[in-house]
Amino acid sequence: MACRISELVLDAADPEGLAVFWCGVLGYVEVGRESDGSIEIGPPDVGFGGPQPTIVLSPSSEPRRGKLPLHLDVSPTDRDQDAELVRLLALGARPVDVGQPADATWHVLADPEGNEFCLLRTRLPPV
Repeated sequence: MACRISELVLDAADPEGLAVFWCGVLGYVEVGRESDGSIEIGPPDVGFGGPQPTIVLSPSSEPRRGKLPLHLDVSPTDRDQDAELVRLLALGARPVDVGQPADATWHVLADPEGNEFCLLRTRLPPV
């Protein structure tokens, strides 16, 4: 028997704003809210427990200190990497230089709160 990742929890100064951003990036929808202001987003018609993990955006007023020890990698599903980069930038992502090589096959980006993530080149089928 093994475990699988069911949720990713991310502290957020603005859970509402990050929910909108990540729903746009991943095609997710809001699947729940908690009384503490946390917002859970996940795949439409599936929510928690499906093949993809949900993301819980948990309100926090604590300032982030340094680089996160974990980041997300995303892959395009219905277009090539260049077209997906244009779409992500239009949603509010911004390019970030973390020392990646000039000839990197991925793009390092940050969400509206500065959390880094990478856009990979390989196109994957939708789940």
